[in-house]
Amino acid sequence: MQVLPKGIRHIPGFLDRSRQVELVEAVRLVVAEAPLFVPEMPKTGKPMSVRMTNCGPLGWVTDRERGYRYQGEHPVTGKPWPAMPAALLDIWRAVSASDKQPEACLVNFYSADARMGLHQDRDERDLETAVVSISLGDTCLFRVGGKERGGRTVSFKLASGDVVVLGGEGRLAFHGVDRIYPNTSTLLKNGGRLNLTLRRVNP
Repeated sequence: MQVLPKGIRHIPGFLDRSRQVELVEAVRLVVAEAPLFVPEMPKTGKPMSVRMTNCGPLGWVTDRERGYRYQGEHPVTGKPWPAMPAALLDIWRAVSASDKQPEACLVNFYSADARMGLHQDRDERDLETAVVSISLGDTCLFRVGGKERGGRTVSFKLASGDVVVLGGEGRLAFHGVDRIYPNTSTLLKNGGRLNLTLRRVNP
């Protein structure tokens, strides 16, 4: 049995098919109001391989000029982010071990060739409350390590309906997505993977 770094919890099949379908429908409504956009790396302006949007009071964005940050409005439309669907709040309450409400949900869409390099989630002022990650659609190869870049990492597959919690000692663990396995799920009509990441931004 694979041993994950301390504070990292993988909950396979947390969402059954009906709850996955319900969540995808809720995300579609979010995207209709806050369209997917391509985030850019700070300084270089290089586009990331994922497309993304947000819901909740705050949203994470990045661009060449101002870098990584949270803000209350969509960077393209200028409109406030849509409210967080109740289904997401239910998942948060079930697994986060926090009595605080999440303030941001990042919605990342991975096409077959998208990746996410190893990184820490540290743009939040609250670095104590867990980060909750929900996988929908095609399976991915997820990699997670410790608090220091370049240390030992562990890789495992995340299937549709799986949840990962980065909490406690694992809150600042480096993590990323090495690859997507196309056609491993029929949940999303046109394939690909949705990753929903719930975060508390302020203490």
